[in-house]
Amino acid sequence: MLATILSAFTVADIRKKLGFTALLLLFYRLGSHVPVPGVNTAAVNDIQKQFGGGGVLNLLNTFSGGGLSRIAIFALGIMPYITASIILQLLTVVVPSLEKLQKEGEVGQARITQYTRYLTVALAFAQSIGYVFLFRSFGASAGTPIIKHFDAPHVFLIVISLCAGTILLMWMGELITQRGIGNGISLMIFASIVSRLPNGLQAWWTNDDQVFRVMMPFIALGVVGAVVFIQEGQRRIPVQYAKRVVGRKVYGGANTYLPLRVNTAGVIPVIFASSLILFPATLTRFVPHPWMQAIADALSPGRFTYTLLYMGLIVFFAYFYTAIVFNPIDLADNMKKYGGFIPGIRAGKPTSEYLQYVSTRVTWPGAMYLAVIAIIPMIALAELHASGKFPFGGTTILIMVGVGLETVKQIESQLQQHNYEGFLR
Repeated sequence: MLATILSAFTVADIRKKLGFTALLLLFYRLGSHVPVPGVNTAAVNDIQKQFGGGGVLNLLNTFSGGGLSRIAIFALGIMPYITASIILQLLTVVVPSLEKLQKEGEVGQARITQYTRYLTVALAFAQSIGYVFLFRSFGASAGTPIIKHFDAPHVFLIVISLCAGTILLMWMGELITQRGIGNGISLMIFASIVSRLPNGLQAWWTNDDQVFRVMMPFIALGVVGAVVFIQEGQRRIPVQYAKRVVGRKVYGGANTYLPLRVNTAGVIPVIFASSLILFPATLTRFVPHPWMQAIADALSPGRFTYTLLYMGLIVFFAYFYTAIVFNPIDLADNMKKYGGFIPGIRAGKPTSEYLQYVSTRVTWPGAMYLAVIAIIPMIALAELHASGKFPFGGTTILIMVGVGLETVKQIESQLQQHNYEGFLR
């Protein structure tokens, strides 16, 4: 991995893309420290403890890179965009017009992306209003007002600033995807988590529990090793291509394989599940009602209901996203078109049914692996009574390792493409 990264800096085109990506991520981190106008910055430090304790706000603060606890312009992070993407992908299954757009190729995908942007703005606006009242309640409990002047013009200014920050992040993420290296949205979440790493190391080193200090490195290494092992695992289906005679030349006749990854969806199910489970839990924080508070407590990380629902969402999104990116019917038709077949399986519909069967069987251990890896560190930290002092869990480790592996693979593909172009010249 280190050799691949070092080799990337020797290629001018890849070096420019890496520099462009790093520049936008640096701008993102700077924006996470710039407070929104109309906020009492002297009182912000008094509410830091509200974002600890391993609750929903702590996890939201981790995904925003600490911007939420600072009430920065990027306090919402990129989570409204991810939530909007989830909603649109779910609607494509039940709304015929969206399903038709999805099948129209790049033009239809561009329309769906535009709808996702509109929905992101609406969600960011609603979340911003909720956060304004949440910060006001924090200031009332702390005895120091967080918002200096709580009137309509100042509240509107704060809401617009938070919405503008989310829109800017959405634009930056798309720019990274188009002109940089890796997926821009995933890299922003990765940068947010990595920015919290020094706090996590400090919490580990200064913890009074000696068992926690000794066991934590082994738990982290075990989770990272399991993530890498499963992420690289695949089921290889043998494929043979029949020989074809075109003129005086013979084509085909090769034996190859079709790789089906154990975890086809990558870290997307974890990100989707985290966003979806945090969205209703966040809304309950803004409604001062006992039964809404009970829902918020039940959906707090570490609770049994949270763990069960979280695992279920990860398994669901693993199958859901795999069904989106893996189309056995098109794959079987392409194999039949070029004379390929799976030994013992007839071409056409039997091949697509077989691929669907294998994909379903392979996805199950991949989905369970994601769910188990996501909750094991959470349970271990709870048993060691350190979940409130350590800001990382299985979710953040999965995202860090998964995004890192995917980014390195994209760098490797860019290097291979450069080598092929140099050879052809």
